[in-house]
Amino acid sequence: MQTISPQAALVYVMVVVAGSDGSMSEQELRAIGELTQTLPVFKGFDEDRLVHVSQECASILAEQDGLDAVLGLIRDNLPEHLRETAYWVALELALTDRRVMLEEIRVLELLRRSLGIDRLSAAALERGARARYQTA
Repeated sequence: MQTISPQAALVYVMVVVAGSDGSMSEQELRAIGELTQTLPVFKGFDEDRLVHVSQECASILAEQDGLDAVLGLIRDNLPEHLRETAYWVALELALTDRRVMLEEIRVLELLRRSLGIDRLSAAALERGARARYQTA
C-alpha cells in the first residue's frame, strides 16, 4: 500500500476536484497555491513539492480505476481530525470559479462518502463555503 503525507492527501483532494470537469483553470491552480501557502495544516509542507505531488495524483487518476485509487489514498492517509478539513478544501476548489459543475458535485459526494462525513456535517460545511462566496 502506498502512503502519502496528510498534506499530500489534501493536495490530492484539490487536484481531484479541480480536474473533475476535465481541466484545471488558472483560478483553480492559483487557489491550490494559495491554500497550501495559507492554511495551518500545510505548515511545514515543502511548496517546491506541490507540482510533483499534483502530477503524481494526476498520473494515478489517468490509470484504470484511478479515481477509486486516489480516494483510497486520501482516506487511508488522512487522520480522522483532518477529514472535514479535506471536505472543506474540496468545496473551496469547487467554488473557486463561482459555479459548481455536475462533475464536481459527483466527486464531492464520492469524497464525502469515502471520508465518512455525515450529511449534517457536510451540509454545514457546504453552507459555510457558499456564504463565503456570496456577492452583493
